[in-house]
Amino acid sequence: RWVLSLQCKGSRNFMSALRRAVEVDFKDKDKHKSQGIYLLTTGIPDQETHTVSAYVAEACSGCDLQLHVCLFSVTADVDSRSVIPARYANPTETAITFKEIVQAANGRFHWFGEAGIVESDDINIIMSEMEKAISYSHKVCMLWFSSREEI
Repeated sequence: RWVLSLQCKGSRNFMSALRRAVEVDFKDKDKHKSQGIYLLTTGIPDQETHTVSAYVAEACSGCDLQLHVCLFSVTADVDSRSVIPARYANPTETAITFKEIVQAANGRFHWFGEAGIVESDDINIIMSEMEKAISYSHKVCMLWFSSREEI
């Protein structure tokens, strides 16, 4: 409900927001077992990727702080009256950028479009587990059939 009540405003000054979260809100991070920052975004940060990745890696090192990103891609036309971001990238470039940032933070990446999930680390993990289960099931069947043939 809280997310649905949010309004679009501001910029994509990712570094400023991240510094505030890490240096102010997480100043007692050593006292907590784990903490996470969830970034809900529709576009690429104003800052260069390597700068953000380096800061994220440093901020998350030595503690159990993770940055998770939910990227929402919409294909709506840009209104000429709207604020144009300082930096622009297409949805694929934006996803690649956030994947790099998330890797530096040992977090998870989720990308949603108008049609649903485009990519999700959680879904990929579930699919991998399902593939393993199917593989094990096939192996069990082969062992069972081979053991019946020996009888």
